Amino acid sequence: MGFFSSIRKVFGAASHSVHKVGDEGSRRAEAVQERCDATAAFPVAEDVPDGPQNAFLFHAPEQTPEQNAMTLALRRAEPRLSAWLAVVLEGVEKAGDLLWERIRFLLTALEAPPEEVDAFITTFRLWLEDMEYERLEDFRSELQYRLALALDVEDEEDERNRLIVKLSEGLAKTREHVAHRLNALFLPGRAIDASFWEELEEILIMADVGFETANGLTERLRRRSRVEGVQDAASLRDAMRLELLELFRPVRRISALNPPEVVLVIGVNGAGKTTTIAKLCHRAVLQGKKVMLAAGDTFRAAAIEQLAIWAKRAGAGFYAKGHGADPAAVAYEALDAAFAGGYDTLFVDTAGRLQTKTNLMEELVKIGRVLGKRHPGAPHRTILVLDATVGQNGLSQVKLFHQACGIDELIITKLDGTAKGGIAVAAAMRYDIPISFVGLGEKMEDLRPFDAQSYVAALLEPADGAFFI
Repeated sequence: MGFFSSIRKVFGAASHSVHKVGDEGSRRAEAVQERCDATAAFPVAEDVPDGPQNAFLFHAPEQTPEQNAMTLALRRAEPRLSAWLAVVLEGVEKAGDLLWERIRFLLTALEAPPEEVDAFITTFRLWLEDMEYERLEDFRSELQYRLALALDVEDEEDERNRLIVKLSEGLAKTREHVAHRLNALFLPGRAIDASFWEELEEILIMADVGFETANGLTERLRRRSRVEGVQDAASLRDAMRLELLELFRPVRRISALNPPEVVLVIGVNGAGKTTTIAKLCHRAVLQGKKVMLAAGDTFRAAAIEQLAIWAKRAGAGFYAKGHGADPAAVAYEALDAAFAGGYDTLFVDTAGRLQTKTNLMEELVKIGRVLGKRHPGAPHRTILVLDATVGQNGLSQVKLFHQACGIDELIITKLDGTAKGGIAVAAAMRYDIPISFVGLGEKMEDLRPFDAQSYVAALLEPADGAFFI
């Protein structure tokens, strides 16, 4: 459920579909749909062109001539968040009264509850002041990201396209080494023989998936070709894509039924663990959850202060005991505070550690044990933050952390840098642990839900636009 708990959402308008959230949202959506059918309720309806774009009509009560013109432009625009922002932000160059007026206009037109509109604007305004941003170009992407989360439209086509672009840029190194060679390998007419399989395995190893994973994926394709009787290499193109997508199939997880949900975040130093926690917190707050951060990294210099700053910026609660405190005690007392404060989610930061340090790994086990005593079932999720640039060392991290405390999901960071991208394939294939998010940069909006199809496309699409899949 998004920040706007009962807002009407009409995306995918080509099919005239109305998505509803909860009973209240259903009643609101049905009522607005009735008004959409009764065009007399909209004074400018006769000016709106026919077609799929007219499936979404904005609510337009008692407006000024300027607002009437904006309503007409919104109703004519494609039903996409970016298109709507282009309309309402026209003429806006910096933060100020005009910006707040336009944001309020858009959200009111979408029939967001007034108190939630006020909360959204206030929160964003405080964030701008804290970040000292003034020009629209500095914060527009953050505004769109916040609105996408608040309106629960992060999976609309425009948002997915932004993700593909980011992934494509980040995985350019992999495509340089892999995609063109795969295109040459899967040429029509090429026989599927021993040299074909050897070359495929070599290409996969170059993508940093590791020898075992490359061998396993090659064997899966080999079996598929035998079962389906494939003789031409070109016919294995789609099989390759399907095998990769199968590796990333989503794993259903039962959400915590007894809040607060406790999320333990682990990883080695330098993987981006603390900033990833901040981004997860940011997302959860924008989705309407009451969130607390617990500073369990009590040894690294400035770790507590850094997390405190992130909590303040996100509008989340914060708990710490000071440098050198027992991390397990911090986690236990933070959980007490989360219960007392009625929090929905508690993120527990932990000290970055080398996976080979036995005493530090035992500390993680202790934290998990203490949390479970205070709140049966906790931690409900244990997330390993994995740096995509470390290559095969990442597999060692997954193995040893998983053995020590169990891993429920992976977040792969730094895919905007020099990552080859194969680590995601290797981790998914060898340990069957789902990837929940990928980090594509330093900004808050750069932590995006992992989408298998987008990832596979970005991994295998050549830079010159010749698609492999």
